[in-house]
Amino acid sequence: MGYQRPRAEAAMRGMKAEGGWAVVCNQETEIHPTSDLSPFAEGRLWDDRDIPGLRLMTDAIHEHGSLAGIELAHNGSHAPNLLTRAPALAPSDSIIDAGFAPQARAMDKEDIRNLRRWHRDAARRSIEAGFDIIYVYAGHHMTIPHHFLLPQHNDRMDEYGGSLENRVRLTRELLEDTLELAEGKCGVAFRFAIDEVQGADGMQAEEEGRGVVELLAELPDLWDVNVADWPNDSQTTRFQPEDGYQTKYLEMVKQITSKPVVGVGRFTSPDMMASLVRKGVLDMIGAARPSISDPFLPKKIEDGRVDEIRECIGCNICVSADSQGVPIRCTQNPTMGEEWRRGWHPEKIAAKGTEEAALVVGSGPAGLECAMQLARRGYHVTLAEAGKELGGRVRREAGLTGLAAWSRVMDYRLGDLQQRGNVDIFTDSPLGRDEVLELGVPNVFLATGARWRRDGQGRTARFGIEIADDAMVLTPDDVMDGIRPGNGPLVIYDDDHGYLGGVLATHLADLGHDVTFVTSANMVSPFTELTLEQGRVQKSLLERDVQIITAQAVDRIETEVCQLSCMYTGRASRLDCGSALLVTRRDRVTRLFDDLRGHADLNKVELIGDAAAPGLIADAVYSGHRAARNFERLPEEVEQDYYRREITALEG
Repeated sequence: MGYQRPRAEAAMRGMKAEGGWAVVCNQETEIHPTSDLSPFAEGRLWDDRDIPGLRLMTDAIHEHGSLAGIELAHNGSHAPNLLTRAPALAPSDSIIDAGFAPQARAMDKEDIRNLRRWHRDAARRSIEAGFDIIYVYAGHHMTIPHHFLLPQHNDRMDEYGGSLENRVRLTRELLEDTLELAEGKCGVAFRFAIDEVQGADGMQAEEEGRGVVELLAELPDLWDVNVADWPNDSQTTRFQPEDGYQTKYLEMVKQITSKPVVGVGRFTSPDMMASLVRKGVLDMIGAARPSISDPFLPKKIEDGRVDEIRECIGCNICVSADSQGVPIRCTQNPTMGEEWRRGWHPEKIAAKGTEEAALVVGSGPAGLECAMQLARRGYHVTLAEAGKELGGRVRREAGLTGLAAWSRVMDYRLGDLQQRGNVDIFTDSPLGRDEVLELGVPNVFLATGARWRRDGQGRTARFGIEIADDAMVLTPDDVMDGIRPGNGPLVIYDDDHGYLGGVLATHLADLGHDVTFVTSANMVSPFTELTLEQGRVQKSLLERDVQIITAQAVDRIETEVCQLSCMYTGRASRLDCGSALLVTRRDRVTRLFDDLRGHADLNKVELIGDAAAPGLIADAVYSGHRAARNFERLPEEVEQDYYRREITALEG
């Protein structure tokens, strides 16, 4: 949200403060037009005109007794400066991270003096904006101080390059400048990526990382330690299932400095958090993603309501929103990013109106969320599931390799529903039109889901793929139902470009199948670039000896052969294929909705989740949540939700 939506960001940060987080920091905040991250809306503090927007945030945080932290950053060669067209700056001549031409130029001594001045100006403005902690930021491979620390970015031969002490010089100067300006007014924190997770090819915690801590040990008021780069710092549970996975890199910091240390690592276990503090590994627990999933995590620990925590599932849907330049969202917490626009609170919802009861058909993510929120509003809720088990696509996808943590979406909601006296849950209960009417519940929410197509119709083959009658063709639903491919080579065709094709390839390779992955995209699972996983996805398939064929469409599937065509030239080729798994497109399951719509005995019939529009699990949860919130609201009130925007005032 950042500088483009200051009211929305203030409301979101204020919600975390209300939830009990002792310190609430904003995101990286650009200190100068030469650090322009457009089109992404990070924090911005270029001049005094940015102070009022940030003051909204600090006021919202202070209202609940928390401290506000600002992460001042100059992004150097990570900033493409697409808006300002300023020259990109770096320790040495280098390629720009987040773009193409032009390149970044090496900073001369005047540039370094200017950087220190810009940072001092931003620190002064931070104090005026009401921040209690100012960060000097050297993390994620994204900022100039970090670039100066790393030999692969810094090949200078002057006093700012060469030895570690020289490479630390700029960071020391920025810390000293900020401490001098902040004395008696606020604290100064140092965010430091202590390990690049590259082994001998990068900074390692026990070597140069330790050396940096030793050189600066007592200088900052607070050490905030993580690893680089961002895909390592924010690993998904698909590839790093452990809570606190960064601890091994930072546990020695407390042995060197007497100053307090905060660390991160997608902490979800309160026991682990408390243990790390008791053992003296950390003084404070830091969290981005867990605080997104549950802004009230600290309050729930404090109140002894640990079982009510919405645990982060480590899916990085929050990251994907940042990667796309849109307001933050979360699979577990559908209110994230909607605190100002829609006035949603993660722990509060309006009481019911005049209606008394609702029926929810389908127990996938949309159905569970809708049922839970309707029950919280006070309606009597009947939840009917056609299958023998609850959970829908969440349960099914969580059974695939790497996705076990996704079951938390189901577990949290079922745990809530099963404790409520106004909820009746039925499994093995397929409902048709007559059964629904017989129940006599006038308000029906249909979370009947979607099914993967078997004919290959999708992004590329708009009218489907030619398939021989005796060819063995599977869908993702078949695999999740336990149906195994036949003998011989298995061809997985991903024309969806999401995450599931790569997950299925990993899963079936682990089951011993000879997998060839064919995709119409130029890489495996391009969506996962947004979640910082694509490199790990492709690497995991190569490590399993999965053959990868990109930029090819499957045109025809025969008994033992698939016919392919190049996406660019149309040139045909053939591929051995004992069975094929098609990951192309889903069809909404709407028959019950069509049968019930407009019936005189029903006040409301609404499709939610994948039945309304197939998407991510986060989209389904959001859909169910919004339906429950909007139940009994006037149509014009619901429509108005889309139009609450932050519009920049024209300057006089």
